[in-house]
Amino acid sequence: MVPPDAGGGLMRGDLLSDPVEGLDEALAVVDAFDEALVAGLLRPGPAQAAGVSGLAGAVAGTPLAARVAEAAEKAAAGTGGEDHFVALAAARNALLGSVHDALVQRIDEAVGRPVEGDETAGPEPVAAAPEEAANLLAAARSWLCDLARGGWRGLDHELVAGAAPVVAAMLPEPGMRRRAALLDGFAAELAASCPGATLERVPVRRWADLWSRALLLTVPGAAGAGAVGTVTGRLLPLGVDVQEHATAVQAQVHAVLEPAGGGAPRLVRASVSAPKPDTVVGAGLWQLLRPRMSLLGAVGEGRSAEVEAMPVTAEGDLLWDDALARTGEPADAFATARVMLSAATAARVEPLDRHPVRIAVPVLLEGYAAREGEDGLAFEGAGRLLAVDTDRMPAAGPLTPEAVAASHACVGLLRWDAGEFLLQPLAVETTVRKKTVAVHAGAWAGGTSDKAGVRAEKAATDAVAVLRERAGRLLRT
Repeated sequence: MVPPDAGGGLMRGDLLSDPVEGLDEALAVVDAFDEALVAGLLRPGPAQAAGVSGLAGAVAGTPLAARVAEAAEKAAAGTGGEDHFVALAAARNALLGSVHDALVQRIDEAVGRPVEGDETAGPEPVAAAPEEAANLLAAARSWLCDLARGGWRGLDHELVAGAAPVVAAMLPEPGMRRRAALLDGFAAELAASCPGATLERVPVRRWADLWSRALLLTVPGAAGAGAVGTVTGRLLPLGVDVQEHATAVQAQVHAVLEPAGGGAPRLVRASVSAPKPDTVVGAGLWQLLRPRMSLLGAVGEGRSAEVEAMPVTAEGDLLWDDALARTGEPADAFATARVMLSAATAARVEPLDRHPVRIAVPVLLEGYAAREGEDGLAFEGAGRLLAVDTDRMPAAGPLTPEAVAASHACVGLLRWDAGEFLLQPLAVETTVRKKTVAVHAGAWAGGTSDKAGVRAEKAATDAVAVLRERAGRLLRT
């Protein structure tokens, strides 16, 4: 981080700490609407009606104005239909999208990073959904609207169970699995919280996010298209973000793509997911992921990857195919960050994905001092503090809070949560015996000789072997 007047530095810390105009007002409108969903919109009271009307007022100067005003009027009277709830969800998404855009613009200003222009290819046209799929979407929409009417306090097992037949019908359809996974996970979370009337604490923002996103995805064509093009060039990894659930795990590699034909480098991502038993944790996760994406081996070895005609989406996500990639020369993430990161263009985010929670911008920080306080670890530079989110660092690697606290350089993801910017470290440089040593969260992705990593991998191997043996027994009986 550098002082405000330094110019040409790594990151303007002052811009990240200064308030963003209109941000608090937009979030207040969203919060009021979300509170209206707690008690439900079947018989809304004055406070709920005000929350719904506030949403309409916030988009009064937009193309959504007329539809949302009508939807708010109907919902406030307790007579909202499916089209009205979709309009309200769209208005809520638009407000959070404006918050996302304002925060990303602030980050771009702080790091001095260019953004892809409007000439970037957009998504391929989405074919009209077949009649069968349209019926499934209508069934999902009906269930979600029943949730809005009943509210989170009105949850019961009968209401939540209405999602089960819809999910079961969606899963066999490849084009519907994204929606099915969202509905299934949402329904499972609601079922675990039944009855809603006895909940001590309602996750208001989270459930409203899941509800509105799921409802908008029931609009035919809203799920978007797949790849919009291909890229060829050298992929220079910056780090790996691991997201773990009891039954699933995903590794997302953040990298800089250097196009083969020249031109500006691009920020891209490559992700791989796998189902997992809840007994496989820590470094054992890599055993589930490695066979699905060779890039993880390159990351673990500190190497680049050469890609040839690799499919890529408009948002910069590579649709990874091992047949289109090969391991390249050694590549140091910190050298890549110092030389190329500030000049790498960031892809635009699709409208439905514009949400503050989706912000994860690769940045490089140097010249800071680590400070441990009551609220946790923070990096201080030029008199500014940037909170460090060590809870997001995976146990599947050697990067620890202690290593981060002792570091003097960090490649990480800049995020936004609970009203402030946070840094999620992906790799740090620290000094060990007067030598600079890099520690990466994804260092064990391709295998490891580290004692702790070896023990964790062996434990995972034993757990998977036992599960396979038990599964084989069940199949034989």
